[in-house]
Amino acid sequence: MTQPQQALVASDSDQNPMNLPDPMADLVCPLDEIFDRAAIGAALTQAAEDSSNSGDPLRPAVVAILLEARKRGNVAIEAGFLANPFDAMAMKLSYTWLTDCLVGAAFHVATKWLHPLPNPTEGERIALLAVGGYGRGEMAPQSDVDLLFLTPYKITAWAESVIESMLYILWDLRLKVGHASRTVKDCLRLGGEDYTIRTALLEHRYLQGHVPLADELSTRLENDLFKGSEREFIEAKLEERDNRHKKQGERYVVEPNVKEGKGGLRDLQSMFWIAKYVYHVQSSTDLLDLGLLREDEYERFAQANNFLWAVRGHIHILAKRPVEQLTFDMQVEVAERLHYTDKGGRRAVEHFMQDYFRHATSVGDLTRILLTKLEADHAKAAPLYERLFRRRPRMKAGYKVINNRLAIADEEVFLADKVNLLRLFEEGLRTGLLIHPDAMRLVTANLHLIDAEMRKNKEVRRIFLDLLLKHGNPERALRRMNELGVLSAFIPEFEPIVAMMQFNMYHAYTVDEHTIQVISNYAQIEREELQVELPLSSSIIKDGVNRKVLMVAMLLHDIGKGRDIDHSILGAQIARKVAPNLGLNKADCDTVEWLVRYHLLMSDTAQKRDIADPRTVRDFAKAVSTVDRLNLLTVLTVCDIRGVGPDTWNNWKAALVRSLYNQTERVLKNGMEALTRENRGTEAKKKLRAELSDWPAKDLKKETGRHYDPYWQGLHITAHTVFAEMLRGIDDDEIRIDLHPDEDRAATRACFAMADHPGIFSRMCGALALVGANIVDARTFTSKDGYATAAFWIQDVEGKPYEANRLKRLTQMIEKTLKGEVIAGEAMRSRDVIKKRERAFKVPTTITFDNEGSEIYTIIQVDTRDRPGLLFDLTRTLANNNVYIASAVIATYGEQVVDSFYVKDMFGLKFHSQSKQQMLERKLREALEKGTERANS
Repeated sequence: MTQPQQALVASDSDQNPMNLPDPMADLVCPLDEIFDRAAIGAALTQAAEDSSNSGDPLRPAVVAILLEARKRGNVAIEAGFLANPFDAMAMKLSYTWLTDCLVGAAFHVATKWLHPLPNPTEGERIALLAVGGYGRGEMAPQSDVDLLFLTPYKITAWAESVIESMLYILWDLRLKVGHASRTVKDCLRLGGEDYTIRTALLEHRYLQGHVPLADELSTRLENDLFKGSEREFIEAKLEERDNRHKKQGERYVVEPNVKEGKGGLRDLQSMFWIAKYVYHVQSSTDLLDLGLLREDEYERFAQANNFLWAVRGHIHILAKRPVEQLTFDMQVEVAERLHYTDKGGRRAVEHFMQDYFRHATSVGDLTRILLTKLEADHAKAAPLYERLFRRRPRMKAGYKVINNRLAIADEEVFLADKVNLLRLFEEGLRTGLLIHPDAMRLVTANLHLIDAEMRKNKEVRRIFLDLLLKHGNPERALRRMNELGVLSAFIPEFEPIVAMMQFNMYHAYTVDEHTIQVISNYAQIEREELQVELPLSSSIIKDGVNRKVLMVAMLLHDIGKGRDIDHSILGAQIARKVAPNLGLNKADCDTVEWLVRYHLLMSDTAQKRDIADPRTVRDFAKAVSTVDRLNLLTVLTVCDIRGVGPDTWNNWKAALVRSLYNQTERVLKNGMEALTRENRGTEAKKKLRAELSDWPAKDLKKETGRHYDPYWQGLHITAHTVFAEMLRGIDDDEIRIDLHPDEDRAATRACFAMADHPGIFSRMCGALALVGANIVDARTFTSKDGYATAAFWIQDVEGKPYEANRLKRLTQMIEKTLKGEVIAGEAMRSRDVIKKRERAFKVPTTITFDNEGSEIYTIIQVDTRDRPGLLFDLTRTLANNNVYIASAVIATYGEQVVDSFYVKDMFGLKFHSQSKQQMLERKLREALEKGTERANS
């Protein structure tokens, strides 16, 4: 154990009448400010005398004194910690000492005044021990107080009374007490059955009471329980760690659990538990003294431990409860307390979280290193059958296999040729073996050898490209190279995005991990694992693309993030420098640069623009210019979206990308005129006639003649058929609604038909918002005979189509709103709320007017903070200003949303006037400000 974990030395003097412990080390402030032992001891003595004289119960007076002492102590510790926000060691020791004093005072009161026993028998002994985190001397502000009441034999009536009185005092002090009353024999038996109990006992610490009893427990635990069971303890702790990671998330998630998450405090504690159990280390410095960690590794251990404890302490103080999740809103507050600042185009919270993830990565590295030593000392021989029949890969010279891992035969020989620093990873992929942690340590210690000269080496470039292209699982090599610092050493421009968090709800991974996820998606497609899920990308890759260009573009596509400039522009500039350094020729470098510069083009066009508008497709085709680039960009786009997070890619996005690809390919192969409104309209009417072949010719002619051109090009034949049925025989005062799952798009299609009137589109948006529907796309059209036909694609709160059994009730609720039985504006107030954890995000509002993106409409694009009532507020504002909305395309990126409205003025014209645009922008901003104020109130 560390010094703080050693048994506390009791000092019995006039200044310490209760025999309370001395502090274990320096605290965050003078100890008497935390707990004045002399003054509180005197107050308790006086209370005992008063109780004896008056006959009043003593416990309430004791609780009042100690409760006030606890409050003062907490205030003093919090102030001292805030003044030195990274002084985590002093913080946790201060809380431990305060707890020791409170527990010790309760024990003193219970044994001296409440249940005095002048001449105890052998059986009437009790030792009070701290166990678990409290036993380690590591207390966060809201940590549990885990106590073990140790008795020699079966618990006596006196011991039971002492324990009960103590617990009532501690509970009245609002401490969260976990406790057990056991004999030494009980501890041995239960510790043998349960590894959680065994781990808690491993870190027991004497507090008060009968010392020989506590000493007996220590001796018996070591001799009768711990000794000889090292391997089973290691295996139990590693299994526990693996299960914890699966529950919390294997990769570094953007709202990490500081205690239980991957790379968190529990991983560090598990490492120390194992070292303590096996090597009997008493302090973290013993890891260094015993050669388990080198000096630089121990420094990383100490820094990670201190950083994570500081973060945990601030979370507990801010939350005022034992919260371990570093949520988005908490991240902002903790970053502020730790004095991070905005700089370099990035928010303070992003700098803070980058440091967090780098420390979490260090924890993973250090765990591997320690386990290597354990493995070498306690390795179990492989079963005979496996040794006889398992085929080992043939090793190249300079390598060997240790415990089924790739190891280096001779370190000096290995380092004599610095190219070996990359060959190691190639050999790992070739053999399929994991790299031995000792080999990783060697690489990490010699990163300085990867210099400018080495980066120009043709053999090094070949090896790196082969890692990406030759072995079928590039993500494995890239992830290990990234964790060890090799990737940043080889491509220095990559270093700034390592562990870089993007502070939003859209990206589930850090930028470097996202990049590796993108490449992993591509590798899965190449291995033909996603043919059903991604038929278009699978087909493109099967037909053949420039793999080298695509792989390098994926590696570099986000390399410009985190700076005060558009990351696509900066990334392209970086790619112009890096791609030649990787050995690509001029043509391939140009393509890589183009892909990095425009890697968001297809995604933005598909999700933010109406791809049913021929102008959208033709403009996109002009930008792409060739089918080869279209193919490369499509695969990059799909892998990029899938790499954002586990649930980001869905059928909706797939349908949009597939449609844009098919239309663009047609234009590139057959010319720009292959896509015209007239062609589309004629083809759509032809399909409808075939679909409604059983209709009378008169009715069919009426239906095909009642709609304007945009209607025919903007909807699929299935929607045309639905609207034809809805409009057939409709009355002027009738509202018809059809909700139907659209499985191809992972959404529910909501179709409306009714007599047109101003603001109808906004009312539909309000009705859908009130039922909790998330609108992902919308089209509205007015027929020549005055009917509004609107198609919305909606999803539930989980981003999925509504279940069939909910559609009838949804229809009834929507109909009530449209008929005016429910006033959307008033009902929206209670539903349009931004959750607390989401309020930390800053999303600046931008509003643009585009008269070039469509032949007949002005496109108003609003990029702003998402909330439930946003679309209703925007459409109502447009309607109140006589703006006709033809369609709305909604793209949501976590807390950010981009709403694109295709609009005309009341005369059917575009908004060319600058003054009209400025007036509309002002009105929209006013609506956004009022709505945001309401949602945050």
